[in-house]
Order: sequence, then structure tokens, then C-alpha cells
Amino acid sequence: METAAADLPDDVDALKAMVLALTEKAALLENQAARNERHAAERIAISDSRAEAAEARIKAADERIATLTAIVKMLERSRYGRSSERLGIGGLSDEQCAFVFEEIESGVAEAVADLEAVAPDRARRAPRPRKGFAAHLERVEQIIEPEVPEDCEGLDRLLIGEDVSERLDVTPAKFRVIVTRRPKYAYRNHDGVFQAQAPAHIIESGIPTERLLAQVAVSKYADGLPLYRQETIYARDGVELSRALMAQWMGKVGFELQPLADYVLERIRQAERVFADETSLPTLAPGSGKVRKAWLWAYARDDRPYGGTAPPMVAYRFEDSRGSECVARHVAGFTGILQVDGYSAYTKLAKASAGANDAMTLAGCWAHLRRRFYELHISGASRLASQTVATMAGLWKVEDEIRGHSPVARMAARQDRSAAIVADLFRLWEKELPRISGKSKLAEAIRYATSRRAALEHFLIDGRAEIDSNIVERAIRPQTIIRKNSLFAGSEGGGRVWATIATMLQTAKMNGVDPLAWLQQTLERIAKGWTISRIDQLMPWNFSPDTL
Repeated sequence: METAAADLPDDVDALKAMVLALTEKAALLENQAARNERHAAERIAISDSRAEAAEARIKAADERIATLTAIVKMLERSRYGRSSERLGIGGLSDEQCAFVFEEIESGVAEAVADLEAVAPDRARRAPRPRKGFAAHLERVEQIIEPEVPEDCEGLDRLLIGEDVSERLDVTPAKFRVIVTRRPKYAYRNHDGVFQAQAPAHIIESGIPTERLLAQVAVSKYADGLPLYRQETIYARDGVELSRALMAQWMGKVGFELQPLADYVLERIRQAERVFADETSLPTLAPGSGKVRKAWLWAYARDDRPYGGTAPPMVAYRFEDSRGSECVARHVAGFTGILQVDGYSAYTKLAKASAGANDAMTLAGCWAHLRRRFYELHISGASRLASQTVATMAGLWKVEDEIRGHSPVARMAARQDRSAAIVADLFRLWEKELPRISGKSKLAEAIRYATSRRAALEHFLIDGRAEIDSNIVERAIRPQTIIRKNSLFAGSEGGGRVWATIATMLQTAKMNGVDPLAWLQQTLERIAKGWTISRIDQLMPWNFSPDTL
């Protein structure tokens, strides 16, 4: 505001005071302006810094996603790609690959969430179409009504459509108590008391239903959840079930299922081709508290690769020995093809039956042989090993194409294409063996092959044989996981129970049957007196959930 000359004071002192006041005010305004400029510059700097930090986070998230996606593609090629692509990557089992995939997917999801938090307006990937949830799952509907606008109160409302979404929810498993009442009646002018009979149960006068027995058994012998862990889990629900009590229950279940497991092994012996394998099962030695090595033998039947219609199945047997007398006892009466790895017990058994009219024929496993060369190939220790692995890939390519065909068609394709590959491999090994150190791993692998040549070549002349024994390896692998979680079998009796129950549950899984539903139904039938003459109807491959 300007000051008119007439308004200025005539007194010199007053005029000086006015000038000083105006000067101070101007200085204050200049200082405020300077502060505002500094604050504005600071805000711009902070904004630029935040923008740079956001850009850095976006770049880092993009890089993590790109890296993890590349690893996923590499692993997919190692499992599902062409054989040539699988050669340079590997050493991972199916379980290890599954674990790696899970961890990578979690890492990608974390990076995406970080990206969305920093740049919410950034274009997102289109959602993938959902397959939909199983029809049998319970649907709980939630209807979210919109608020009525103020200018629409009192007006009629018309439904013109709706958006529907489904999300998967879970309620924790909970225990319940089945209360069974059996009233007693008497009739006037009639002697006697009338009451319904108590329902039969596997554990007479005990507390578990057959459903609970099945739950405990499947958790331990199919899902690898030892009893001491189950005890802790159940205690969270206020249910005290000691592991000792549950162990007694499992002993009773194993006793009841033993005839079924024996029947499965008998059906396996009737097959034209049987797979065999064994794995160690540490067991507590009686009285000493020390752990000794026992063995879990596995015998599998699966005729589907050569067009057979018999159901797949596996039988386990617990033994304290790995000797040939065990396998001889298990497969007594079997006269078909025994598909195995190179363990000497199987070779000894085949030699013992040689010359008989019903002699057993041994078929070797190329997967075990390939593994020996692959270890050298993956470490880069041998050019010959890499060449061997690359050449072997052609054998599995043929097998992928003929799986499920008739034995005649399989043998013709192998003679036409696989026989030449096998002949080239043996020529290569015989040529190179004298040139390498006899104590080397490569020499051991070559001698392993040449000493078992007849068994390894058997698949070329018999379409029923497989190129490997992976069928039984897949059947025995779950037991190795359970063994790792359980540390050891508590006793010899516990090992037999383990083998019996695992036989039935793994056979159920091989047939695509829910082991929990099958075991519940089977225990209920046994408790009610199911006759042994109808044992085949109890088998997992004949399971029908409608009869539960």
C-alpha cells in the first residue's frame, strides 16, 4: 500500500521510525520469500528422490520377475523339453523340481506385489481364466447390496444383472463326537427286554470311528505325517490322542488289512511283468535302543504301457535283510519278466531259475545305467559320458511314441529304431574301455552296462518289457519321504504294519482313488464281517464312493 505525502509525519523522529519499520517489514518479506523458495526446492528434491526410488524399485522388481521367469522356463525345458534340451540341466528329482517351482512362483508373486505397490497405475497382466471349482464343494453365498441413493429412496428397484465371483475358502478340520443311544424297551404282558445290537467297529469298545482310523493311517502312511506330529496337531483342537494310543490303533488296522495286502501281492505275481526295487528302512533294534538297517521291498504291476487292462498295484514287504532269499520268497511262483535295476540279488534269482520251463526273465533298467553316465556328464568330467547321454536320449524318444501300444507294435518299433542305437552304444563302450583307466568312474559305468547286456537288451525283443523300472521307483519314492519324516520304523512289527497299510494306500493312489474314502469304507465293511470270498470287491480298483 502506497503512503500519500500528506500522510507523512512532519516530525523527523517519527518519520525515521516509520522508515525503520518499513525497512524491517521488507526484510521480513524477503526472508519469508527465501524460505518459501528453499522449501519448494526441498519438496522438489524429495519428490525427485521418491521418483528415483520408485523407479529403482520398479526396475529391481522387473529384473527379479525376468530372472525368475527365465529360471522357470529353464526348469520346464529340463523336465518337459526335447531330450537335447534336457542334457545340460538336471540332477533334480521330481520332488526337488516341484519345490523349486513353488519357491520361484512365491518369488514372482512377491515381486509383482512390490511392483503394484510402487506403480498402482501401471498396466497389469490380464487375469488368467479360471477352470472353476469342483461341483461337490459347498457354496456359501454372500449378497452385497449397494446403498440406496438419496434421490432414489421410495422408488421401485429392478434387478438388471449381477457380477458373480467365486473364491476358495477353508474351514479347519474339526473333531466331533458320535453319540450312539440304544434305547431299551419292554412290552406290557410280554417277557423280555428289547434293544438294538451295538454297531460293530474295528476297535471294539474303543473311542475311534473307522473314519478317524482312516484319517490317522492316511496322514501317517500316505502323507508322511508321523504320529507325534499328529498328536500335536490334534491337541490344538483340545483333543488328547497320545501317539502310543494311535500306534495301537494302527497295529489293529494293519492286522485287518493284511489279507488284502497279501491278495495284492498274489495278483502281482500273476502278471506277465513285475517291477521290483528296495530301499533301506532304519529300525530300532530290540533292547539296545540303537538303529539297525532293515529293508522295504516293493513290487509293482502296471500293464497300461503295453495296452494291458489290469489295474495298477504295488505291494511292499518289510525285511531285515537285502538278500536274494527275500525276493525269492516274495515272488515265489512268478514266471514272467522281472524288471529291475542292477542289484545282484535279482541276478542271482534269475540264474537260479535258468533252464527251467517256467524260468524267470530279467529285464534291465536303462535309467539306472543312464544315471551313472549322467553324473559324469553334468560335472563335465567326460566327453564320452556326454556323448552316451545324448545318444541314449533317442531311446526314450521312441518309448514316448509307443507307450500304450500293443507288445507287437512296441517290439517292431524298437527293432526298427532302438536296436541300432543300443548296438552303437555297446560298440562305443567296448572300443573306449581299453583306453581309459580301469579304476575310473567311467570304466565302472561301462562295465556295469557290458556285464548286464542281456538284461538291458531284453526290451528290444519283448514288447511287454519297459526300458526302465521307473514305475516301481515312483511307487517306492513316497515311502522314502515318509521314512525321512518318521526317522525310522519303531520296530520290526511297526515295519510290517507300515508295509501293509502303505501297500493298500499307494495302490489306491495308483488307481486314482481317494485313499481316505477307500480306507474308511473298507474298515467299515470289515467291521461288519465282510467275507474273505469277496475280497476282490474290497480292492481299491473296485472302489465306488456311492456305497459309502
